[in-house]
Amino acid sequence: MQSTTYQTDLAIISLTAQKKQEENDRFASSLQHQDTLALDRLVHGINKTVSAAIDCTQCGNCCKTLIINVTRPEAAHLADHLGMPLADFNDKYIEESQQGNCFMNTMPCNFLSENKCTVYTNRFKECRDFPHLHKPGFRARFAGTLMHYGNCPIIYNVVEELKQQLAFSDAPSAPAI
Repeated sequence: MQSTTYQTDLAIISLTAQKKQEENDRFASSLQHQDTLALDRLVHGINKTVSAAIDCTQCGNCCKTLIINVTRPEAAHLADHLGMPLADFNDKYIEESQQGNCFMNTMPCNFLSENKCTVYTNRFKECRDFPHLHKPGFRARFAGTLMHYGNCPIIYNVVEELKQQLAFSDAPSAPAI
């Protein structure tokens, strides 16, 4: 990677995300021409470098702003870890939709303290996987990734580095003569 200094100021990231919304839409379209496997390899490499350089505990924004889906086995595991009966755990921390899906009942997350997860080694899969940049199928998931572009320093910096490495230019094309 060319740069080792990454933007982590959420105010700047949020403002930049608003300004770059149309650019990012055009970038999303340009990704449709990229080979899926090659793009995944590139994103995974960039993500590894960016994630290693950014300390999530300085931000914690994902834990403050995301609705976290929880499976029933995960709830049971964390309840056991906390030494709570599952019914008490669910009453205190879990909401259930009419469709039977479970999710954390508050934002920020009940288990966030001073930008750190108090149940980190037992956190939910959705928490472990965020921001999902290590997974295959980046191109197909890019619209979802952009939903968090203005809220997550890792996503923001990975997308910006990806633009550079793919030599993406948002300059309008010259009219054909």
